[in-house]
Amino acid sequence: MTLDPEACAVSGDGRLRHGAALKFFYGPMGAGKSTLALQLDHNHGRQGRVGMLLTRFNRSGEAKISSRIGLGRDAVEVTDETDLRALVRERWADGGRVDYLVCDEVHFYTEEHVDQLADLVDHSDVDVYAFGLATDFRTALFPAARKLFEMADELVRLQVEVLCWCGRPGLLNARVVDGTVAREGAQFVVGDITEAAEEQPADVHYQVLCRRHHRTGDLGPLTTAAGQLRLV
Repeated sequence: MTLDPEACAVSGDGRLRHGAALKFFYGPMGAGKSTLALQLDHNHGRQGRVGMLLTRFNRSGEAKISSRIGLGRDAVEVTDETDLRALVRERWADGGRVDYLVCDEVHFYTEEHVDQLADLVDHSDVDVYAFGLATDFRTALFPAARKLFEMADELVRLQVEVLCWCGRPGLLNARVVDGTVAREGAQFVVGDITEAAEEQPADVHYQVLCRRHHRTGDLGPLTTAAGQLRLV
């Protein structure tokens, strides 16, 4: 076998299973993406594999993967400047292993990050399991999600059914500003809050709606019921 001189000297064990893969798990808020990410990490860890957990703009405000049902684990916070390939190689240089990455809130990553994840899969046999939203409050694809749809080896739409207030399947994430479905605004509201908090409306949250009620802006009889999904 001829070795690629530019390949990493240390790599994940994806090659033992006929090569690593880039998988994108997507669904609306409340579909259980973070819960599944933590379960996947647990299952792989039980079989002796070593992973690295990554996140960005987690709803808790901390560098961790956390689910709405109370599960959570510390993670590495990804920034625009983060080179995910360098992050993994630094772990290897310190004598550690990285067989796979669990990337939560991946819709907040950059397109360059997705390219870096593909490089780790293709050239270093590191499995990548990415979890996130597909579309924003305007139903437009997030740039990172669009890139993952184009490049992922496998796309997995989560099957946990999320319901609109009317009982239909909840497919779309509406941004609700002062009780009204927003149609314009920055794609990442988290960035708005960080950069200009004083300009933010008093009440901003998200609500999962069916296509019909997302298009009409109908939030139902109770727009702020207990347990309402808050800003992600």
